[in-house]
Amino acid sequence: MRPTGDPPEQASLRRALGPWLLTLYGLGSTIGAGIYALVGKIAGEAGYQAPLAFLVAAVLAAFSALSFAELAGRYPQSAGESAYVRAGFRQRWLSRLTGLLVVMIGIISAAALMRGLAGYINAFLPLGFEISIFATLALLTAIAVWGIRESAIAAALITLVEIGGLLIVILVSLWHIDMVDSLPSLMPERLDSDLLHAVMAGAFLGFFAMIGFEDMVNVAEEVRNAGRTMAIAITLTLVITTLLYMGVAWSALVWVTPAELAQSDAPLALVFETITGKEPLLITVIAVLAVVNGGLILLVMASRVLYGMSRMKQLPAWLGHVSRRTQTPVNATLFTALLIMLLSLTVPLEHLARLSAGIALTVFSLVNLSLVLVKLRREAAPAGILCLPLPVPLAGFVVSAGFVVWEVAKRFP
Repeated sequence: MRPTGDPPEQASLRRALGPWLLTLYGLGSTIGAGIYALVGKIAGEAGYQAPLAFLVAAVLAAFSALSFAELAGRYPQSAGESAYVRAGFRQRWLSRLTGLLVVMIGIISAAALMRGLAGYINAFLPLGFEISIFATLALLTAIAVWGIRESAIAAALITLVEIGGLLIVILVSLWHIDMVDSLPSLMPERLDSDLLHAVMAGAFLGFFAMIGFEDMVNVAEEVRNAGRTMAIAITLTLVITTLLYMGVAWSALVWVTPAELAQSDAPLALVFETITGKEPLLITVIAVLAVVNGGLILLVMASRVLYGMSRMKQLPAWLGHVSRRTQTPVNATLFTALLIMLLSLTVPLEHLARLSAGIALTVFSLVNLSLVLVKLRREAAPAGILCLPLPVPLAGFVVSAGFVVWEVAKRFP
């Protein structure tokens, strides 16, 4: 039986996600997208203040995360950011541009993960860079096409494993802590201009590791009680991620210098081997699973945005096709996977990370400003959703836009 309101030629998406499965989905995106692949690069920028850089990145993300939570309750649909900008600015062209930017974030981020994955895989299995990426993407595409519940369950199980891997690094470091003469401080004694510049540079790159909560809103059509569930899951995802990232960064810097971490293609494997003197097989396997998991979630997210924009008639209709058997957007998923493969084979990891963070901050600026405009028009919100005071999205806009300007000025003085 066709769901009420669904066009005759279209199948509908399945509402199968509750708060805990959605939280694990978000954690899988953020953790897999950041700490295993980028902790070394962030330490290279911020030095021993890498934990502080993660905290700054989390604060930057928090304003926008809360704005996303309210907007997901107001407009619970796929292609969330595109819908939010359309509701705020009431400009179709800007809505379409925002949606395409979100797709770019997902594709670029996934490509970065594929490159990070190749570093871990080839540390033990010399399969070759191209073969590692092709085989991984083929597997992820098959899972994504299979079904949203199956994709979310697979992501949730791997997420539990990858969180365990981070906890192993922290616990092993703490277990051997008596062997260390001095410990790095979580906070600097004083923050001069050079140190502030280093922390902010690390935070900008660290923001890439916080990306994930915005992926969650793009499966809103597949979430039960989306308004309440999104607010809970987004908040839990950001808090848990921040605590884990700061703990892992501090634990790594106890044993390995920032310069050594920055030069490693498998930084957490290096930390484990330095502490224990043993081959880091377990951490490497977990890191591979973490990066694969992040890639799966980003693939799902980007394909849902393409699907949602097609359903809003902003992209060709064939991208909005939903399989009646799997109830997934097959064409959008295959198209997304192809673009991820092309980028992952041609662009370096750090360049991908910076590009993704810059585009994400631009989108966050637009989304926060959209909520500001909605609130200024005093548009009624559905009952039971998170409703923020106006200064929160306004702060999200100022911080996100300011960070973009700062990074551009730094790159092009």
